[in-house]
Amino acid sequence: MTDQIVLRGIEVFARHGVFAEERERGQRFLVDVVAALDLSAASASDDLADTLDYGALVQAVHDRVATERWDLIERVAERVADLVLEDARVSAVEVTVHKPEAPIPVAVADVAVVIRRSR
Repeated sequence: MTDQIVLRGIEVFARHGVFAEERERGQRFLVDVVAALDLSAASASDDLADTLDYGALVQAVHDRVATERWDLIERVAERVADLVLEDARVSAVEVTVHKPEAPIPVAVADVAVVIRRSR
């Protein structure tokens, strides 16, 4: 069994999108991250150094999504996965990028892409 750190609903204003209007005006994105790693050392030591600092990770995810520009949310998700996997303790990651204001002509509650990457 693999332990997980779960981050849901990281809200980011960014300028990703295929259409020029999306890149110009920007929109809200929500990012979920599930990082798989062994948390036994942290649970035994009660030391932040033995785990993934989720406060720092939330900030890093936010900054990456806010500052980079891509057409597809698939690419946004991949860049977030790359970031999470920079920590060698993470064995796998699942990233969901939600685009709740996607410019499509039919009302929809959410549009999202989910990717899973592992070592």
